[in-house]
Amino acid sequence: MSANVGTRLSTATPYIKDLNVQIRKGEMKIPQFQRPFVWGDDQAIALLDSVANNYPLGSLLLWRTSDKLATERNIGEFVLPQTDDMSPTDYVLDGQQRLTVLYSAVGADPDAPGFSASYDLEKERFTSTRSAVVGLHMFPMRWLYQTTKLLNFRTALQTHPNAAKLQERFDGLVEVFTGYQIPVVTLKDLTVEEVCPIFERINSSGTALSIFDLMVAATWSKRFDLNETVEEIAEALKPKNYGEISGTRVLKCLAAVRSDSTSRERILALRQLREKPADMDGLVEKTKRAILRAVDQLITDFKLYSMDFLPYEAHLIILTYIYANNPTLNAGQLRRVRQWFWRTSFSERYRGAPDDFVTRDLAAIQRFVLEGDVPAEAYGAVPDTATLKGMIFRKNNSRSRAFSLALAKQNPRNLTNGNSIDTAIALSIYNKKQFHHIFPEAFLRKTKPEVERNYVLNFCMLAASENNLISDADPQVYLPQVISDLGTDAAPVFKSNLMPKPQDFDYSTASLESFIDARVGIVQAAIESLCTGLH
Repeated sequence: MSANVGTRLSTATPYIKDLNVQIRKGEMKIPQFQRPFVWGDDQAIALLDSVANNYPLGSLLLWRTSDKLATERNIGEFVLPQTDDMSPTDYVLDGQQRLTVLYSAVGADPDAPGFSASYDLEKERFTSTRSAVVGLHMFPMRWLYQTTKLLNFRTALQTHPNAAKLQERFDGLVEVFTGYQIPVVTLKDLTVEEVCPIFERINSSGTALSIFDLMVAATWSKRFDLNETVEEIAEALKPKNYGEISGTRVLKCLAAVRSDSTSRERILALRQLREKPADMDGLVEKTKRAILRAVDQLITDFKLYSMDFLPYEAHLIILTYIYANNPTLNAGQLRRVRQWFWRTSFSERYRGAPDDFVTRDLAAIQRFVLEGDVPAEAYGAVPDTATLKGMIFRKNNSRSRAFSLALAKQNPRNLTNGNSIDTAIALSIYNKKQFHHIFPEAFLRKTKPEVERNYVLNFCMLAASENNLISDADPQVYLPQVISDLGTDAAPVFKSNLMPKPQDFDYSTASLESFIDARVGIVQAAIESLCTGLH
């Protein structure tokens, strides 16, 4: 944290009652980017138990600002009062679940909805009032700050057979709750730009918070809701069965189209359009059309039916940028898009690439696509033999995804029966059962447990039902049987899977090593062909 930010940070230890008063007055609010209240009764009771035992609950983090953020969500089930636009508001960045429990349990009106609890003075434990246990020994925690109800309860407790002991416990309970203080860190009058890096590092709830979550609130107005924009784009993609597009990717696409950049600063600058709804609407519509054109090409040219198989998000962002500026491309330009896509995927150009690298590529790739100003080789080479042989198949690896797409481009057929594989289904969502270890994993685990089983070159596509049939079969047995069953179809079926043709390779004596040696040249040639951009 910079020294400048540090001077606008304050710490305090208010009592629970003081925090509840702030909430009741509407001075403390839950911003829209926070997830809903999700704690169950057991978690809430455990929190109350921690207070009763004087255990620390951890600090709360608030952001005090006069900027009004979207706060459509209240505290749990409680509707909070409206405040004027001039009054500063404390937005809860971290601690929503704890605050909600404390307000609901001891700050809300006795008859209000939401979680409420009683303390069993006999058993010395909290229970949810949903359990409907009543009696002289059960103290409703919402009476804690209701002076009359609290005194009446204590008076009635005198009629209990064990009154002295229970009154002692009751006084101790009231003392610890009314005297309990919670550390609060308040960030005062920081801009969104200053709060963002702090906000993104908050992870105490186990849920990573992103720049998108913050921008939902920072750009919100009665005319514009970023969440609705993302939903609108997702809805437009539904007919293509393309799956969901993340909010952060949409933000980067919006920033790229508006500012030729995907940097944090340019994303945060989208806030400026909050007061220009017509400009924001125009940007959203332009970006949405460009995303749809980009997706159309990803499906048509690359068999990319789901974001699960997108090698890098930079591919979508750059394609969106190109189509936002150039709604149509000619045959030569489309060929260069294909060259760029395959070469950058297999060369891992965008692996770990920072935003400024992608930003520089926006204009550079556009020039290449439109004019062919540099050789295609500038964007990556075909992997050499050693690299291909060493590649491991992993879901989140760009080369594995690119290899899956390269297989789909061959219009593969099931090894077992020669039927065409529906690549739209196989690549609609990552499903390991749609990919087959040619030398089965279970077989290798039994016979050669020390051997790497997940080489990319040990995979092909296979319908899940057929995959299950092969199971842990010996490849020296099942592959010759498959060849026999396919008859004259064997050669084209194996070719469609980028596997050596039966007449060129003896599968009855093959080892995993000899198979990979025989297959690597075939796969390399297929990748070289794709990198020409002609297919």
